[in-house]
Amino acid sequence: MDDDGTAEDTFGSIVQRYRSGWHRTAATAAVTVAVAVICSWYTGLLDAKRLVEGVPSIVSLIRESFPPNFSDARSWMKPLLDTMGMSIAGTALAIFISLPLALLGARTTSPHPVLYYAARAVLNGLRSIPELIMGIIFVAAVGFGALPGVLALGLHSVGMVGKFFSEAIEHAAEGPIEATKASGASRLQIILHGILPQALPQMADVSIYRWEYNFRASTVMGMVGAGGIGFELMSSLRIMQYRDVSAILLVILLMVTAVDWIGSLLRRRFK
Repeated sequence: MDDDGTAEDTFGSIVQRYRSGWHRTAATAAVTVAVAVICSWYTGLLDAKRLVEGVPSIVSLIRESFPPNFSDARSWMKPLLDTMGMSIAGTALAIFISLPLALLGARTTSPHPVLYYAARAVLNGLRSIPELIMGIIFVAAVGFGALPGVLALGLHSVGMVGKFFSEAIEHAAEGPIEATKASGASRLQIILHGILPQALPQMADVSIYRWEYNFRASTVMGMVGAGGIGFELMSSLRIMQYRDVSAILLVILLMVTAVDWIGSLLRRRFK
């Protein structure tokens, strides 16, 4: 009888925990949906009349954009190369700066709590400044061209790349690290032989994804004077040459697809 009572109590506690967990999940979902609805209303997303009134303008703009005009396609080759160069150089700069910051910003490798919090503060600060704002600042500092785009993309990327690098370092398995320590290795040898070999595949994956993102972001850099195909896009928009705009957008789409394909090949190779 006691056994039956104990079993019933256990079953009842399981059901109670399940119900309370379900209630918490439902409450969280309800609050999330409510916040989303309120924000949608506040920003005008639920203003059906306004949205419907904008449809004719969108249709008219689409009509003016077709057929795409590729007559100046040859002149877009250099801006495309500038955009590709910006994305690669910016990503390389981000990796170069992110690695030491990640080692300082990971609890398992940081030599002192002050350095840990300082590195985290730097990563948070760089991540909080949009690349467009950085682009405007660097255009004012070093002039027009691809260089301000590289600096803006690279420094903004440090905030995100460094964060993921530090998390990959912190999540390294303890086994290889303890084995390296047991062999009498120094702190640097532990990092080089016990931690980084485990983190490198994930770090390579993050770097490739960031390069793909930076290529898309570099097309926007041209709009603030940092060169590349974005500058051509903005020039066509300013003079309302929408057929040229649609052609440039198609070229950008093709290049983004190619970059994503190259990125997937690189990820498979680094697995």
